[in-house]
Amino acid sequence: MAGGPGPGWGRPFPRECCEGLGGLEYGQVDVTVMAWLFGYVDVTDSAFIVAAVSIAFNPLFWNMVARWEHNTRALSRVFGSPHAACYCLGAVILLLNCVRSHCFTEAMKSQPKLEGLDCHWAYYLGLIIMAVGTLFVTTSFLALGFTGTFLGDYFGILMEAKVTSFPFSVLDNPMYWGSTAIYLGWSLVHASPAGLLLTAVVAISYTIATLYEGPFTEEIYRQKQKGVKSK
Repeated sequence: MAGGPGPGWGRPFPRECCEGLGGLEYGQVDVTVMAWLFGYVDVTDSAFIVAAVSIAFNPLFWNMVARWEHNTRALSRVFGSPHAACYCLGAVILLLNCVRSHCFTEAMKSQPKLEGLDCHWAYYLGLIIMAVGTLFVTTSFLALGFTGTFLGDYFGILMEAKVTSFPFSVLDNPMYWGSTAIYLGWSLVHASPAGLLLTAVVAISYTIATLYEGPFTEEIYRQKQKGVKSK
């Protein structure tokens, strides 16, 4: 995947907007950002821990359940059809994502803002990044549909062809990177170092998820092609 926070991230800000960075140049920030964030965030705070666990749990949950369904078809039998089972799993994923977002926001509220980010430039940059992220998430959903978005291929609901239209023409896994961008923008709007660190957890969790999802999904469609050719 390629999913940076957007072209605006590299623009220089006024000096007063970045005093909280300790006078670091942006080239140095690229290397030291994680250590810098840990210096401003209490990672032992209960709200932060709950948010981090929620972020890590979600992709683990849906990957485990989807693979179990693919191997056993248990959910399809329980709900009467693959489509009904997929819609139920999708509803659960949406609920879990709402819980994750709530925990993320509560973790930001429980910790202080960073004065260097509490400025108009960071606020409006955050709004722009959120808008871009929302665009990627929304257009991904429209391109894939509900079952395509919520792991329908694990339920045997396969798409006729790979989606190559926008935003998939721009980057891989735009749904994941769009979601990450939304959290990044939300963190900047709130001038929250805790939010920025949790956004890094979101990005890492999604990156790990794609390492499992990508090859497995490709294998599903390879088996489909083999079945078509053998007929």
